[in-house]
Amino acid sequence: MLAAWDLSKIPTPAYIVHEGMLRANLREIDRVRSEAGVEIIVALKANATWQLFPLLKEHADGATASSLAEARLVLEEMGCKAHTYAPVYTDEEIDDILEASSHITFNSLGQLARYGERALRRGISCGLRVNPEYSTVETDLYNPCIPQSRLGVLAADIAEWPEGVDGLHFHALCESRPADLEATLKAVEERFGRHFDRLRWINLGGGHLLTHKDYDVDHLIAILRDFRCRHPHLRVILEPGSAFTWDTGVLVARVEDIVRNGGRNTLMLNVSFACHMPDCLEMPYKPTICRMHDPKDGEIEWWMGGNSCLAGDMYGAWSFDDGHIAEVGERIIFRDMIHYTMVKTTMFNGVTHPSIMLYSPERGFQTLRTFGYDDYKRRMG
Repeated sequence: MLAAWDLSKIPTPAYIVHEGMLRANLREIDRVRSEAGVEIIVALKANATWQLFPLLKEHADGATASSLAEARLVLEEMGCKAHTYAPVYTDEEIDDILEASSHITFNSLGQLARYGERALRRGISCGLRVNPEYSTVETDLYNPCIPQSRLGVLAADIAEWPEGVDGLHFHALCESRPADLEATLKAVEERFGRHFDRLRWINLGGGHLLTHKDYDVDHLIAILRDFRCRHPHLRVILEPGSAFTWDTGVLVARVEDIVRNGGRNTLMLNVSFACHMPDCLEMPYKPTICRMHDPKDGEIEWWMGGNSCLAGDMYGAWSFDDGHIAEVGERIIFRDMIHYTMVKTTMFNGVTHPSIMLYSPERGFQTLRTFGYDDYKRRMG
């Protein structure tokens, strides 16, 4: 689908969501919902472009929020109440969060004691996040089950399941495969299965990258069906973040300068890894650039430099598929830049923030949002 795009006239920088690629992901999500008999809800933590909510709502069973702002956005723009989980709630926000939530999950027994009764009086279904003390996630920054983690309640601390709590929530995956879920579910059942008869629902969290080309969807469906057969009284909920918008669009940048120092060719772009693609530096991972590849012996190598003053705002190296010499003004197109990008961007240095656009074969390009000086100024005071 990307090959058919003509991005030569698109103002840069810009994030562009491809509606056709998004719909392909939604078809796969619908298949899991139908064949496994589970609920799949949208996680705003990965993408909160609310102009897409009408489409997402047709292929999801609601949405999950991690803050008051996300819960309000679900209520106002998706028209339903959120499944809300946050590591901590506050006196100043809890009533507004409850107003926007149908389900609320507490991270600790202390938070449950503080706010649980208030939620129950409003008829909200309450859940408790647990820590299965098992995870296959290798990067500690994204692993909620590392020793002494602040996320979730340990099995040893739950003598009896709390009264009024009818849900159990765990989140221990990150861009994971079905085998990772299978092993994690085993750990959850071993540590918390004795409480399952007190529950009405279980939330398997996010990290199910079921729209990745190498993901075994049949295996996932089999795991979920088997779990439901063993626990038929439980509603099973998944809340994948990346899966909805995985590989559904691009970040279009432009070469503004070429720096050649110490034998390295660096293309200076009008976007920033630190500000606009932070996971590249945090995970870290090397993004895919359209019409470029990892260098082979003898090929000219090009690094990409961001436009912030952070010394490490750069990544490399790539080579052009056709071997051409880069020029100022040409487009650099970063693929798979829709999930965990716009929701994590910053305005560090006041660098120009990319616009948000939508492309569909029927309607062409549509600008959803542009950013300017006033956006930066309002953030500062």
